[in-house]
Amino acid sequence: MSHNAVTDVAPLRVGHYTDLQGITGCTVVLCEGGAVAGVFVSGAAPGTRETDLLGPGMLVERVHAVLLSGGSAFGLAAADGVMRFLEERGAGFDTRFARVPIVPAAILYDLGIGDARLRPDAAAGYQACAAATDGPVAEGSVGAGTGATVGKALGMEWATKAGLGTASVTLPDGTVVAAMAAVNAAGEVVDPDSGAILAGVRDGKTGRFIPTAQVLLSKTGDPTHDALTNTTLAVVATDAVLSKSEAHRLARMADAGLARTLRPAHGMTDGDVVFALATGRRDTRYPLTLLGTFAAEVLARAVVRAVRQATGLGGVPSAQEFLG
Repeated sequence: MSHNAVTDVAPLRVGHYTDLQGITGCTVVLCEGGAVAGVFVSGAAPGTRETDLLGPGMLVERVHAVLLSGGSAFGLAAADGVMRFLEERGAGFDTRFARVPIVPAAILYDLGIGDARLRPDAAAGYQACAAATDGPVAEGSVGAGTGATVGKALGMEWATKAGLGTASVTLPDGTVVAAMAAVNAAGEVVDPDSGAILAGVRDGKTGRFIPTAQVLLSKTGDPTHDALTNTTLAVVATDAVLSKSEAHRLARMADAGLARTLRPAHGMTDGDVVFALATGRRDTRYPLTLLGTFAAEVLARAVVRAVRQATGLGGVPSAQEFLG
């Protein structure tokens, strides 16, 4: 059964930890038996852990989980809880004396909403693992998307609530390509087909969204402070067989989905990161260009769902609430 989610890629499981008081959270993708992984860091201000291991030519081939977290750099601590959960279950890279779970992680900045003193920690990461399921994935203002916002060029006062979204596609032979994204961009999210703004800087006078480029050109307000709160984190996955270098290329190609839906993307204060996972459960090999094309497509769809499924929190309304 398809859930239009990253869990359509067997045997991946997804779990959320959501803190509505702090308005933050984290999301984990558990990879039973490990998955070949790659990463593409396109933002100039990333907050990451274990991403160097995923580069071509590095020792470790497979990862056991991927963590997306709020809380800025503090949120990287949630990966400790994911490691503890996996270690208790015997998962990890065998070093002879201990199995060390490999858990790449990336964070987004959500300290400008909710209580900045409350951030995902090791307990939060563990709880996300305990909640993981291979069924439908909750979307919107949950997990790593709890404190996510977009449209911050005029400050948080005129931002729009975003969140977490996921999508998948099944190819003719049953091979699945899927994506999940936590969207916390400074600019707007646009429809990849029409270019219409779906969520962004709110205009209280007209009841419409203002293009971020227009705000920056007019120098209205001071975008320099809140522009530091950017980042979209994503995981793309397939059950096809990929090598480590191919997984890296898949992540890089999938990143095009962010460029289609975010304006602007990959700036100096963005921490945009795309992870790629290949579980190899289907003994098929599609041309990588084809897989990458679909990965970009489902990632764009996941970004759109992240804002369409969001609900307002912390005084920041969702696009649906703002537009009525």
